[in-house]
Amino acid sequence: MKSTNSRTLRRSRRSRAIRRRRRQRAAAAALICMVLFIGAGIVAGTFVMDRMHDYTAEYEYEHYNSSVWQGSMFSSDLCVTDSEVALDGFQPDEELHSAGLFDLDEDAVLCGYKLFDKVYPASTTKVMTAYVTLKYGNLDDVVTVSENAVDFNWDEVTCGLRAGDTVTLYDLLCGLILHSGNDCGAAIAEHISGSIEAFAELMNQEAAALGATGTHFVNPHGLHDDNHYTTAYDLYLIFNACIKDQRFVDIITMDSYTGTLTGADGAVRTETWVPTNQYNSDHHDMPQGITVLGGKTGTTKLAGNCLIIYDEGSDGGHYISVIMGAPGRDVLYAQMDQLMISGIK
Repeated sequence: MKSTNSRTLRRSRRSRAIRRRRRQRAAAAALICMVLFIGAGIVAGTFVMDRMHDYTAEYEYEHYNSSVWQGSMFSSDLCVTDSEVALDGFQPDEELHSAGLFDLDEDAVLCGYKLFDKVYPASTTKVMTAYVTLKYGNLDDVVTVSENAVDFNWDEVTCGLRAGDTVTLYDLLCGLILHSGNDCGAAIAEHISGSIEAFAELMNQEAAALGATGTHFVNPHGLHDDNHYTTAYDLYLIFNACIKDQRFVDIITMDSYTGTLTGADGAVRTETWVPTNQYNSDHHDMPQGITVLGGKTGTTKLAGNCLIIYDEGSDGGHYISVIMGAPGRDVLYAQMDQLMISGIK
């Protein structure tokens, strides 16, 4: 009996040992499978991540880089400086507010005298008015002139508009740019934005978009207001944007334009407008080898005599030159001559 119990006990122990070893081997096998599975997952995950990275890079290259990034910065085609730029041969008049000469082909500032000083723009304001008109207006529109648009003093330049007149927006733009009609500016502003104030807000919005951050406008014509100002550099930015529109260039290069106005009574009359810029009205000779294609003048007591022009050198190069705040008209054109002769090829 004792022997039988011993054998039974040994078999029971052996069975438990076998079951324990099997459990251990099963656990070890499970652990190995888990390790292999995790390892395979890591490898597969790394492969997938690598492929995703490759795909993302490829997508960005093909789509982001080609459709969003165009390969040029905001100022890549602008003349840029952060300091004064002296020009041999040009001596600014002691009363001059500011001056600048910009080489458009080389994207270079050839002369910068007080470029970033606050100045009053007078009627050079109308360059910004023209820019907004060309961007937002339909030049074929027929505009009805309001009483407010002709409310100017006798000594403030107008183009002969009368309340109730109908005239195309194109004719108004020509009168604005060539003859510097304040009435044209007011009529344009009311037609495009509904009021002078709303149009001035649009001018400021567009000026900021062009980078003209030292500028603030309160009207479309430039009659003096302490809160209406710019800089010579900002004026360059605005004028530079305008000459990219061939319609603007076509207007500033005219030697005259005859506008057609229809009165409230139906009577049709014409007004002929010539440039206030003396280079293009043949009142002042262009320097030898330089062609003044056109530009915009401005004059008030506080702004002084101002002029910004689009020039061409004898080698076909293109330039923008600006004089702000000359103490008189003779000084204005003498300084502009000197500036162009000193820097334009």
